[in-house]
Amino acid sequence: MSSLSTLKNAPGARIDSFRKGRGRGSGNGKTAGKGMKGQGAHAHTKANGFEGGQTPIARRLPKFGVRKTHTGKKLVYAIVNLDRLNRFKDGTTVNAALLIENRVIKSECDGVKILGKGTLERKLIVEAKAFSASAKAAIEALGGEAKVL
Repeated sequence: MSSLSTLKNAPGARIDSFRKGRGRGSGNGKTAGKGMKGQGAHAHTKANGFEGGQTPIARRLPKFGVRKTHTGKKLVYAIVNLDRLNRFKDGTTVNAALLIENRVIKSECDGVKILGKGTLERKLIVEAKAFSASAKAAIEALGGEAKVL
């Protein structure tokens, strides 16, 4: 029966590492496995798919399927949790300008997103670019309004 203390790797599964270019006695000195002269032997060489004048495989093979070359800019939202909105009075219209003025957020970024962390205690009209489902439900449960811009 085997146990964790007796487990061993399969033969050939692990290859011992060795230091290249550390003298003849190391068994891998002088050219350090790179052979004599040639492009691959020199420093700062790049393969770049070059196949010695033959058309490279990347150009020989057909291309198919949808290949996105431009993915677009990822939106970055200024995040505000529900408990941060309790500082405003009932009936206040909370928007990005008011949040910046009250130093809840530093900048608007690509818009404000309201998340559902914490509890809301005020009836507010909240204008934002996005709402989480729990935040929208919490605002509307108190009789407030969640307006998506």
